[in-house]
Amino acid sequence: MRDRNRREPSIYAAWERFIRGDDHVSGVRPEVAISWHRCRERYRVDPHLTEAPIAIAEIDHTPDHDAVFAELGFRAAALAHDVSVAGGVVTITDGTGRILASWGDQVTVSRAEQANLAPWFCWSESAAGTNGMGMALEAHGPVLVRGAEHWCEAFHNWVCAGVAVRDVVNRDPIAVLNISCWRSQLPPLAVSWLGNAATKTQCLLRRRARDSGAELVAAYTLARAGTTAALAALDTAGKVVIADETASVLLGVPAAVPALDPTVRWTPGVPGLTGAARYASRQAARNPDWVGSTQIFTYLTDEPTPITLRPVFRTGQLIGTLVEFSASDEAHLPAAADETPRAPQDVPRSRRVVATRENRTVLLRLAEVAFAESEGNDVWLSTDQGRLRAASSSLDSLGDELSDAGFLRVHRRYVVNLGRVREVERRRGGELFLVMADADDQEDGMVPVSRRNAPAVRRALEI
Repeated sequence: MRDRNRREPSIYAAWERFIRGDDHVSGVRPEVAISWHRCRERYRVDPHLTEAPIAIAEIDHTPDHDAVFAELGFRAAALAHDVSVAGGVVTITDGTGRILASWGDQVTVSRAEQANLAPWFCWSESAAGTNGMGMALEAHGPVLVRGAEHWCEAFHNWVCAGVAVRDVVNRDPIAVLNISCWRSQLPPLAVSWLGNAATKTQCLLRRRARDSGAELVAAYTLARAGTTAALAALDTAGKVVIADETASVLLGVPAAVPALDPTVRWTPGVPGLTGAARYASRQAARNPDWVGSTQIFTYLTDEPTPITLRPVFRTGQLIGTLVEFSASDEAHLPAAADETPRAPQDVPRSRRVVATRENRTVLLRLAEVAFAESEGNDVWLSTDQGRLRAASSSLDSLGDELSDAGFLRVHRRYVVNLGRVREVERRRGGELFLVMADADDQEDGMVPVSRRNAPAVRRALEI
């Protein structure tokens, strides 16, 4: 491994400093530095690990998963010859990082087996640190890990590239296609091969998701004929596929317009509903007969509204939930299913928000972040250290990650730290603005609140 590190002295030197506790990583790609932070701070992976552990976690494979594995297996087999000629190995993992199959050069395959780069071993970041398969599970798009960029020193002689195939509805990873080479460069077209394979497989999933959306609309239509209560149909990610006129007003979404394409479905402007729907999906996956009820604060109302959640299946696979706005004697959802943010003082102090400044990774305490703002394809953080680009590329994912940490989505472009709100300004027409504490500029420190989110903001701030 020293041969590889001699060719990458600056990265190896940064790796050595980082494993000793230095937080300032210079000369390392931001996505790699962020992965190192996860390995050291969140997963606590031993950087001197010499082989990947055997896979323990198992997930239930749905028909969609099996279709993905079959499609990727076909594509990996087609790549195997070219990868073998380049002295590489192609692997497929499931959504936990467990390798399901491998193909490639027999000499390299034998060497890979010494590090457990082989079926039934786990290569998630939490198990084996920074590597192509593990990073792909954490990222949205192809990733490349070279030499000393690997978290574990024993893997520094490897170069690998991976891409995850994700569920088009809930964005959870289903599988990873990866190419690895020992002490040599990847084939020139490796990254484009991977991207093309993932894109074509996602198209298969998108067609199946549209079919599931049509089945969900059919279930909604059948249920609509048998009830006078407001009704909506949500997919497994908690997004609205269709809602009647009353439910659309309560949820703040268009009425009676089915969204079969998973990329154009609506996120309800209702705190707690998405969490309740996801909880219902988990329960229904274990018990198909499960039906539950709870109360939520709906759009533009100040009192909680009772709802009943009924799972919908297609050929034995859960495809969504019908939400009926009425009381029920069914099982009540626990309070943990509610997404109401906790007070900042209840959050563990070890949690950090990761940002980047030029070629440095900045670890921010939650209290240092006033708010996050989406701008184009980037998310920017207003912090005590100035305006920094967030490591997360999605305001939705950042909001979900911090929803239990005293942060609240107040606008389609803003997520706010409730502990940093100093004043609430009401303007003509009823518009609300949050004035953030310690802002250097009064205008820069003002965050608009959308009408949809105003009731949630008032409840969270108890005003």
